[in-house]
Amino acid sequence: MGSRACALAVLLGAGLGGARSEEVATTRSVFFVGGHYVGAQDAQVMDGAMYVERIAPARPTHPLPLVFFHGAGQTATNWLTTPDGRRGWADEFARLGYVVYLVDQPARGRSAYHPGLDGPLRAFTAPALESTFTATESLGTWPRAKAHTQWPGTGERRGRRGDPVFDAFYASQVEYLASNADTQRLVQAAGAALLDRIGPAILVTHSQAGPFGWLLADARPALVRAIVALEPSGPPFEEAIRSTGPARAWGLADIPLTYDPPAAQAADLRTAREERAEGPDLVPCRLQAAPARRLPRLAGIPVAVVTSESSYHAGYDHCTVAYLKQAGVDVTFKRLEDEGIRGNGHMMMMELNNLDITRSIDRWLGSIAP
Repeated sequence: MGSRACALAVLLGAGLGGARSEEVATTRSVFFVGGHYVGAQDAQVMDGAMYVERIAPARPTHPLPLVFFHGAGQTATNWLTTPDGRRGWADEFARLGYVVYLVDQPARGRSAYHPGLDGPLRAFTAPALESTFTATESLGTWPRAKAHTQWPGTGERRGRRGDPVFDAFYASQVEYLASNADTQRLVQAAGAALLDRIGPAILVTHSQAGPFGWLLADARPALVRAIVALEPSGPPFEEAIRSTGPARAWGLADIPLTYDPPAAQAADLRTAREERAEGPDLVPCRLQAAPARRLPRLAGIPVAVVTSESSYHAGYDHCTVAYLKQAGVDVTFKRLEDEGIRGNGHMMMMELNNLDITRSIDRWLGSIAP
């Protein structure tokens, strides 16, 4: 191995606490997909383009790449490292032999945002992140919040402003589009362009990005070979736990999905709420009324929904799983605590046991490989 490759092997992927002997040589490249010119001929700009970063091990051992989609307020840096400097999922999956693609959603991060075209923005406040993601053991208000033990940091300020780890995490936050529907339309178009360029792939989505997986499978069913949905936006049709009100009018998304029999509009999807929840600390689900329409373009695509022990998603991700099953989708529900992976919250990819979760996902991917 040449000196430059050796340096690359050391520099890419080793967090402050990483074991350098486990690193592998990788190459990186950056490109953009999607986008179109908008405006008068003498003043055009490109809107809707998406930043993509490719990380490839020198000797890939898996035939299908992983494409990672971050959630609200985040960028692809979620996957590169952790706030306390340990190895992130991108380098870990590269170490496991996968080619990895990381994106910044259109109008986010390194993907251009045009105020006059893309609409208003919003941003997370520091107190909102403390009570939702990082200090839920003491600040969370849902039943399982106090089981959250894996956020990094030390002392009484762990997970809060003033702790260096939290401050590093909050510094990484960016503004994001206020409209989920507009976001989904942009990502569906740019994500389809990415799949057209790279070919068949496995999608890994997190939180707000959950609908991207369903929408890209709907748009490019032959190119999406599996979906790993980390606590995807849910539950179907409405908010739960942290807020209330209608949401995701198309069940799993805010924009149209292909159903069979066809649904010309979201109102064609008849729904019914369960009379009682499946168990303690769970919400009753709003599902399709019988007979349920199917999602034919998602049929045959293996899906894993991954839920942590203490996140607010722990109370309602079972509804997303039930909806997928009802619609004829091959879905596996992976509650991490059932595998002995305890104490995680919504930002599991950054937490102390983050590499335990990559191994769980890798095992599942191995189980569905032809």
